[in-house]
Amino acid sequence: MNCNVAIVWMHDYLDDELPREDVLQLKNHLLSCPACRARFEQLERTEALTHKLIDFRPQAEETQADDLKLRIMSALPVKRNRPSWAGWLRNHPAIAVAAVFALVMFSSTLAMWEENTDLTVRGTDLSHVVINGDTVTVPAGAHVNGNLIIENGKANVLGEVNGDVTVIEGSLYQASTAHISGKVKTIDQALDWFWYKVSHSISSLAY
Repeated sequence: MNCNVAIVWMHDYLDDELPREDVLQLKNHLLSCPACRARFEQLERTEALTHKLIDFRPQAEETQADDLKLRIMSALPVKRNRPSWAGWLRNHPAIAVAAVFALVMFSSTLAMWEENTDLTVRGTDLSHVVINGDTVTVPAGAHVNGNLIIENGKANVLGEVNGDVTVIEGSLYQASTAHISGKVKTIDQALDWFWYKVSHSISSLAY
């Protein structure tokens, strides 16, 4: 099995989208390829961290939560004779928790953005997609049914894509013969990637 195909199948496997007949081939490849096995273990850890952050629920008892909130509020500077942030936070604790959660998740996502440099190609129909180095090509006359996602590579669309095309930290060339029925998105900023990962993770959980 080609390592580029194995990388695509790893993502599909973690998203529970890999057909059963392909799971055995992927496992056999991981047993024989140390590099792919190391990458798969890294993806598992990243996936676990993402789900842990999304599924976060306060676990402390009510008395412990009240004590923690009082300690945080007492540490904030208070300005007299005018509305203070401390008072506002006391009246809106849910917003404060949401802000902390967003900050933690953004920091984690930013770290993954900086470390992620390998080419990744995802989609439900990759049989007509040609991968050559860091270039992913949809040949002229080829039809790809479904969305196509390319990370850290060059997208060269000459044929037809019946879905969205998303290029993350890469470039997109669309020939005059090409036809993309869905949206074309290019993500090259950490903040855009953060929102893309959050929305993708939430969509995956919904299914």
